[in-house]
Amino acid sequence: MKTKKLILSALFTALIIVGSFIKIPFPVMPMTLQFAVVLLSGILLGPYLGLASVFIYILLGLTGLPVFATGGGIGYVLIPSFGYVLGFLPAVFVAGVITKNKAATFNRLFVSSVTALAITYFIGLVYFTLIKTLYLGETVNLWQLLYSQVLFMLPKDILLCLLCSFLGKRLQFIMAMDKFK
Repeated sequence: MKTKKLILSALFTALIIVGSFIKIPFPVMPMTLQFAVVLLSGILLGPYLGLASVFIYILLGLTGLPVFATGGGIGYVLIPSFGYVLGFLPAVFVAGVITKNKAATFNRLFVSSVTALAITYFIGLVYFTLIKTLYLGETVNLWQLLYSQVLFMLPKDILLCLLCSFLGKRLQFIMAMDKFK
């Protein structure tokens, strides 16, 4: 791997960490920029470098560094919301595959963002349900789950998808320049 690609991948890993700590007040739950940076890493770096950035982020968190929004360590896998973090892996890869063309349109970027969001939600909700029922022994009502985990979060996440599509469209020409290859 070229040095510049490694540096870009490491930069996006650092940006994901920073994004997990930037909290924007929102009704019910604050919005972090973690998902936005994950999307941008897929859009701008492509499927493999974006995947490497997210993988390193998760690895750092599981080894004990407090890089996740609420801490870190191997015990984090037993927190129901960890499924959303795991969902970042296939989400960033798919976003990178869909926007592989450096001249992707805004619509293509938005479709890739929403697809990545759907993947993250699916894996997050399944993991949330499994940890709640199998590990914590709690009963999970499907409608309460969708109400608490999707209804309040979806508007802000769609807003992030729009923002990432806009930023991705503006920044993709920089990434396509020869000095970043």
